[in-house]
Amino acid sequence: MPGSGSHPRGSAVTRNTLRQQIAEALRDEILAGRLPAGQHVAVKEIAEQYGVSATPVREALVDLAAQGLVDLEHHRGFQVHRFAPEDFRDMVEARTLIVDGIFRHAVQRILEALTPAALRSLRRRADEAVRASRAGDLDVLIGHDLRFWRELGRLVGNPYLRDMLDRVRVQSWVFAVPYLRRETDLAGRLWSGHGELADAVAARDEQAARHIIAGYNDHSLELLDRFTTRYGPL
Repeated sequence: MPGSGSHPRGSAVTRNTLRQQIAEALRDEILAGRLPAGQHVAVKEIAEQYGVSATPVREALVDLAAQGLVDLEHHRGFQVHRFAPEDFRDMVEARTLIVDGIFRHAVQRILEALTPAALRSLRRRADEAVRASRAGDLDVLIGHDLRFWRELGRLVGNPYLRDMLDRVRVQSWVFAVPYLRRETDLAGRLWSGHGELADAVAARDEQAARHIIAGYNDHSLELLDRFTTRYGPL
């Protein structure tokens, strides 16, 4: 029997699951730009929106703060973090170092994990991302792009590397989305090299993979320069 003041294990699991679900939902809202940078996030309003108590909402926001997506304001609650162009440049550098390290030092792990099933899953994610990119469907692309890189990160077998890569990729999208939303036609203008990268991984071609990644990073920085020149800081 649990002692006085303790909670059944099931209730703790349920609360943790709810906390995770709310964090994921709020992260998607931030990614989509529906919770824009600088906006105050009221715990009470979010709790009412999802029909839950304030506790899992507050815990979810703390988790998002740890991911760099919201800021904890002293005595004011939470605010969606505002990334600057300099932050995006640092993100591109960070993800370059992470992915380059993966292909330099974890190739053998990838090869061992690249089962036929894993390769099919990676290719499926790549094909979906490419279709969305070429169509200029930003909302669909973001989801498939993140899933593609998670699949790739999972092949490494190192949860720390996988989580670091996922975190910086989410932050990159959070910065880029407000600029991309201002464009009237994104068809064919977004990076669509997921299929080529999947092919390079399948062929065990480390040099080709790193070359594709370098091209992707150059594309990202070119877009940054174009958008910040056109629109200035958002």
